[in-house]
Amino acid sequence: MDAFEDLKVWKRSSWLCVEVYKAFKDNRDWGFKDQITRSALSVPSNVAEGYERNSKKEYVRFLKIAKGSCGELRTQLYIAKELELVERKQLDNFLLESVEISKMLQGLISKLLKLS
Repeated sequence: MDAFEDLKVWKRSSWLCVEVYKAFKDNRDWGFKDQITRSALSVPSNVAEGYERNSKKEYVRFLKIAKGSCGELRTQLYIAKELELVERKQLDNFLLESVEISKMLQGLISKLLKLS
């Protein structure tokens, strides 16, 4: 792998981030909007930052941060769903994607730890 842009988990989490931004762009609850977009943005950002650190230990640490942000995002998506802030089907798709991204992150973390 030559670049973080080649990672499927980075591509998928970047896509999800863009879609979350689009879905909440007209939301007038600035605090909620800020929090959910920040957690969405944190996932691919931490994948990239960890990759660029050129240290397996640092990479794993940043992947764990990304996974935590993915859980934070999922929590906020559940709350948005209950508050009916965005179309239910769209939120369900976001939730499914966030679960898959979390699994991908865990798989990458486990793979890197086995290389120790």
